[in-house]
Amino acid sequence: MTFDFDAVQTLGIAIMVLYTGMLVIHHTSFLRNNDIPVPVVGGLLFAILTSLAYGKFELSLHFDMALKEPMMLAFFASIGLGADLRMLARGGQQLLVFGVICVIYLVIQDGIGMLTAIGLDLHPLVGLLSGSITLSGGHGTGAAWAERFSNTANLAGAMELAMACATFGLILGGLIGGPVAGRLIRKHGLKPETGPQTVQDDAPPEEDPINADNFLLSLFYIVVCLAGGKLLVTAMSGFTFTLPTFVWSLMIGVVIRNGTFFHKQIRVHPASTGMIGSLSLSLFLAMALMSLQLWELLGLAGPLLVLLGVQVTGIVIFATIITFRFMGGQYDAAIVAGGHCGFGLGATPTAVANMEALTQRFGSAPQAFLVVPLMGAFFIDLLNAIVIQGYLSLPIFGF
Repeated sequence: MTFDFDAVQTLGIAIMVLYTGMLVIHHTSFLRNNDIPVPVVGGLLFAILTSLAYGKFELSLHFDMALKEPMMLAFFASIGLGADLRMLARGGQQLLVFGVICVIYLVIQDGIGMLTAIGLDLHPLVGLLSGSITLSGGHGTGAAWAERFSNTANLAGAMELAMACATFGLILGGLIGGPVAGRLIRKHGLKPETGPQTVQDDAPPEEDPINADNFLLSLFYIVVCLAGGKLLVTAMSGFTFTLPTFVWSLMIGVVIRNGTFFHKQIRVHPASTGMIGSLSLSLFLAMALMSLQLWELLGLAGPLLVLLGVQVTGIVIFATIITFRFMGGQYDAAIVAGGHCGFGLGATPTAVANMEALTQRFGSAPQAFLVVPLMGAFFIDLLNAIVIQGYLSLPIFGF
């Protein structure tokens, strides 16, 4: 039996999934204490229940995900609209340090995947697919490389493996980021900085309460970012090198945000923009997780558990020791470590969801919210491509 849901019904179910996650977290101290994001809890629970219903009653649900991509783009647009380049100038050194940290981990991540695959008597390319290609790269990067490996190396089941790794990576990234950062905060007694925010001393007042005018203007800016991003992708389609839509949307947001310094008639209301971004992120993750068809991944369960188990251990150790220490060992560094777990296994939205869950409990971390989204949106895919090409140049692959 199959039930089809249109876009509006899918949105309604996603909202119910979020409320379910809130309810479960409210009544589960373990989830509260470990700062697991609401959409991860609700979406994963929904996916498990629908999988059980499919197995017992052959009940299948099909969702119209027309709103899923706009929600993701709106989230990235909100990041751009909140990116004060004066703050980036102050945090440029941290962004550079975090970039070096990410490159080192990409190399380690693929090395872990290769060694684990060889230990399981699998093709080394399986190790790359279960490494940075899918975990740091996500579904899109995984699909592109899986198709290439299928065509050039006759790797059987490459696409299924790539989608399974990217999917479970998304889940695991949302599950471990909060506990890792929360443990660091409690262990070291860390507190958010309470010093003066000199970056915004000459900025216009931005603490007005959210009202219809502020919210509508922020929503308009978000729509401009989404529409502009689509237009730029179409315009740049003939070029050899182009950027994905979410990067263009984010960049348009950055231009609008920093245009406020040169034209006083342009104003951005951070509270309204942040609310839209937070809601968009939650709905995007809820839709991504509630549409999982877990029963299709059971055939890969054995090797997948080993491959992902080793990768989870790797990112936990690396984020706890290396990311936290070299990002300064302070409160913001702990939040960055939680975010690194998010996009080191899943995606930038998962990283931000981890950080939002943490800051709602422990306090704000503005530097972390600048460094992690910028790295995840702008640089990680480029760095990942360089590392992957480096591994493929090894004699073992013959590329």
